[in-house]
Amino acid sequence: MKLNWEETSKILLIAGISSILTVGAFKLFEKDNVKVVYEQQQPIRLTDYKLPEGLVDFRLAAKIANPAVVHIKTSGSRSSDDTKEFSNPFDFFGFPFDKFDRFGPSEATGSGVILTNNGYIVTNNHVIEGGSNYEITLFDNRKFDAKLIGKDPSTDLALLKIEAEGLPFLKFGDSDKIEVGEWCVAVGNPFNLTSTVTAGIVSAKGRNINILNDKFKIESFIQTDAAVNPGNSGGALVTLTGELIGINTAIASRTGSYSGYSFAIPSRIVQKVVNDLMEFGKVQRGFLGVSIQDLNAKLANEYDINRNKGVYIAGVNPGSGAEHAGIQKGDVIFKINDIEVNNSAEMQEQIGRLRPGDKVKVTYLRNNKEYTTIVTLKNAQGSEKLTAKSDKNSISDFKKELGADLRNLTSDEKRRFETQGGVVVLNLGNGKLKQAGVKEGFIIQKINKKTVNTVDDVMEALADNDGGTLIEGKYPNGTKAFYAIGW
Repeated sequence: MKLNWEETSKILLIAGISSILTVGAFKLFEKDNVKVVYEQQQPIRLTDYKLPEGLVDFRLAAKIANPAVVHIKTSGSRSSDDTKEFSNPFDFFGFPFDKFDRFGPSEATGSGVILTNNGYIVTNNHVIEGGSNYEITLFDNRKFDAKLIGKDPSTDLALLKIEAEGLPFLKFGDSDKIEVGEWCVAVGNPFNLTSTVTAGIVSAKGRNINILNDKFKIESFIQTDAAVNPGNSGGALVTLTGELIGINTAIASRTGSYSGYSFAIPSRIVQKVVNDLMEFGKVQRGFLGVSIQDLNAKLANEYDINRNKGVYIAGVNPGSGAEHAGIQKGDVIFKINDIEVNNSAEMQEQIGRLRPGDKVKVTYLRNNKEYTTIVTLKNAQGSEKLTAKSDKNSISDFKKELGADLRNLTSDEKRRFETQGGVVVLNLGNGKLKQAGVKEGFIIQKINKKTVNTVDDVMEALADNDGGTLIEGKYPNGTKAFYAIGW
């Protein structure tokens, strides 16, 4: 049977409408099914969070942070021992932390952050360690010579000062309030590539990675996955609004370059150390007076402790603030000033923000019962007093007590005496050096195993020492000598 055009058109129209209705019904069914499956797999929806409109934007952080981050070139003589130590200050000798930020033996480069409009700059101690000259290059390419205000090996921080006014600077943010998963931006000078901005998230907090050798070390790093490389040390870690939340310090890598792990000193610690160095010239460190270890499941089971996180007290120092407050061996501290501390790093971070004489609320377990006490912190010498470097002796007082003048070696003398640094003893008279047997012309190279390259280094080493002092060095004829003096 033949169909005319009118009938054919009707059939095609009906078929088309049927197809459209069928596809529409299928899509509607498919959409409903996807929605049901999605909600079953992920009951927490993105709409439950207050997300910023549009994409995450790093431009504001870069505009604020870039002008306040400087390039630092450290130069000056270092001994052969310093060269070895400085070439790899953060060597774990094992995976995954076997190579860290590393610099050359006679010149180092790194980053720093301007903290005030009149030129105070914070950086890492390992960026300036062993040097005597510090050249600062600003974002606008102006160059300045910086003066070292003070340093703190315990936190790997140092404070420099340049003579300038009206500088851009970063404001401190609160590192306590940042959360794991939060965006952050790293700004620095990797491989001398100035003003480099990278982004990542906060991967973890309170990381203790055992990279510092100081006996009073404080390690409670912010871990991020922002790309950080050699040269970033001393640079800024900021929030998306440009607030300083950390000083980039170390990377963990098999090659010495970025491999996904980077670590920054929290801003709360940085702020405390910087304030101390500005006010006193040295860090005022308070101590509970206990030996500690992390509480874990094995330790908790061994001592029948009903929690697996906290800080186990392995010992209490006689005469310490902790002893006076009644803390005993076997107690488990889990709060400092009502802030929960789950491990030693977190507790040291909280205590590290305080000074001798400060009172701290300590919450702890004893026999699985909760107690609270107030501990008055003391310094390493067992005193609650705050002391500045100038409190002990001025430079002139030191020289008078030593009974000699001191002078930095000249470049020619360094070559002639085959040494990369040291301080020569001149005009020897009555004093502790002569009493110890030191002869005129002796070149002081180390004090208490710490290398000294300048007169300032000698004064600093003596100011930080409260007991016997071991002086090492050699005479111009190459004879090595050791002398012990008391204070």
